[in-house]
Amino acid sequence: MSGYIGDIVSGAKTLLVGMGVTIRYMVKPVTTCQYPRETIRMTPNFRGHIELVPTESGGNKCIVCGSCERACPSQLISLAGEKVPSPPPAEGEKPKPAKKRLTKYVIDFTRCSLCGICVETCPVEAIRFSSNYNLAGFTREEFHIDLLERLKKEAA
Repeated sequence: MSGYIGDIVSGAKTLLVGMGVTIRYMVKPVTTCQYPRETIRMTPNFRGHIELVPTESGGNKCIVCGSCERACPSQLISLAGEKVPSPPPAEGEKPKPAKKRLTKYVIDFTRCSLCGICVETCPVEAIRFSSNYNLAGFTREEFHIDLLERLKKEAA
């Protein structure tokens, strides 16, 4: 019988301790961010998906060297470019090599591990990690992102 009463006292004590914790947190100020109406500022070291770095003129820095494509361990980056003819050299000057312009930069973000190797290997720092954490979609195709098109939309 004393074991039965001891269990009741122990259970009541546990209940009061639990209710005390609940009441204590009920009167504390709220720290939850109400997401759709409020957004939080991301820290500078946040790693979102990669994005192209825009230039002042509204273009991009990419020279279509393909080092990011080759360095990606998941093989999820595909890029393409076209040669831009260089102007004819002036008299006595050496002809300048033809430059390439980026025409397509597609990343399959469904398989990206955010390792950062592509960002580190870029010789001209043309790509960086985004601070966008609102990347959401309903199908896999929505995560096949053309970074060049995305850059053009953001510039407009």
